[in-house]
Amino acid sequence: MGMTMSEKILAKHAGLETVKAGDLIEANLDMVLGNDITTPVAIDVTKNMKKDGVFDKDKIALVMDHFVPNKDIKSAEHCKYVREYAKENNITNFFDVGEMGIEHALLPEKGLVVAGNLVIGADSHTCTYGALGAFSTGVGSTDMAAGMKTGKAWFKVPSAIKFVLKGKPAPFISGKDIILHIIGEIGVDGALYQSMEFTGDGIAYLSMDDRFTISNMAIEAGGKNGIFPVDEKTIEYMKEHSTKEYEVFEADPDAEYTRTIEIDLSTLRPTVSFPHLPSNTKTVDEAGDVEIDQVVIGSCTNGRISDMKIAADILKGHKVKKGLRVIVIPATQAVYLEAMEKGYLKTFIEAGAVVSTPTCGPCLGGYMGILASKERCVSTTNRNFVGRMGATDSEIYLASPAVAAASAITGKITDPATI
Repeated sequence: MGMTMSEKILAKHAGLETVKAGDLIEANLDMVLGNDITTPVAIDVTKNMKKDGVFDKDKIALVMDHFVPNKDIKSAEHCKYVREYAKENNITNFFDVGEMGIEHALLPEKGLVVAGNLVIGADSHTCTYGALGAFSTGVGSTDMAAGMKTGKAWFKVPSAIKFVLKGKPAPFISGKDIILHIIGEIGVDGALYQSMEFTGDGIAYLSMDDRFTISNMAIEAGGKNGIFPVDEKTIEYMKEHSTKEYEVFEADPDAEYTRTIEIDLSTLRPTVSFPHLPSNTKTVDEAGDVEIDQVVIGSCTNGRISDMKIAADILKGHKVKKGLRVIVIPATQAVYLEAMEKGYLKTFIEAGAVVSTPTCGPCLGGYMGILASKERCVSTTNRNFVGRMGATDSEIYLASPAVAAASAITGKITDPATI
């Protein structure tokens, strides 16, 4: 029996000719990632280990992004703790205020992850890098600590679901709509501890930003990882951003999948996840009159330059509805700068939105956009659990930047094609 993309990457890094679903393996890592919340815990764990230092100062990335710039004394102490650790161990890829961005947008942009890599990160949305044809997955801080010390991690090889994406998406249909549709179809545990492998002729119509968004939210379906085949767009992206050598792995024709799901992209409509699960999806046509108090455009899911562009294109010449708060957060300094140079930030401000420095901020209920009791928010983030963004009786509606921008103008969930 042949192997899937994920199985081939895991086999290579474990030094094995073949692996199959359910195998327990130890594999060599290309990158270990942590942020300002998870890294302090990992550092504490490393203090109980006998080995000094780290396995490779160039293969660890520590990104201060969740509560940065620091929102309070505790978050400042966390960052200071990580900053000192990075200095002590001469960590090459330490990203702090002025250099940082939201981690899962920053690492690909900096060229730190490429096709064929094996990456773990102490953050559940580490699965983002599957867009580049890498195997990347989230782990706990203890596994991160072991990874920093040894450069190794153990895995149970996941089984896989094959998603065949067919057809050309209609205007305003983005990677966010596609992954929300998929999660709505299979549920939040529909791919539990499985690899979500995306194939089909429809991939050619998806930008790299679309693919990052889709891979990012694989975890919201319970997936161990999401992964795309490497094509010309992938190679062009890697050549633009990285000097690292990459390796292309392709699934064998006789690779085994638990099931195959076909998605006709041409039939999809802008999709919104209603409270309080990403799987509680409706199209904009089914949404009804849902009046909102806030819009957030940003996050590791949808804070890239294409997200800024579509939101700015829709908002240009319009005003945010009176009484509505709109918060725009470019995912990295580079995105922020490009958005400024292209006039997107001017458009946002003229429309009545505010623009933040790169940060995870409101996505996890951190700061800069916390919801009060009974408030509703349309957000381009990735989770809408109870209390995720503030009060436990507030509501989050997950949507694409296009839907979010359109909704900012009308004050209710809106089809961007109507603006």
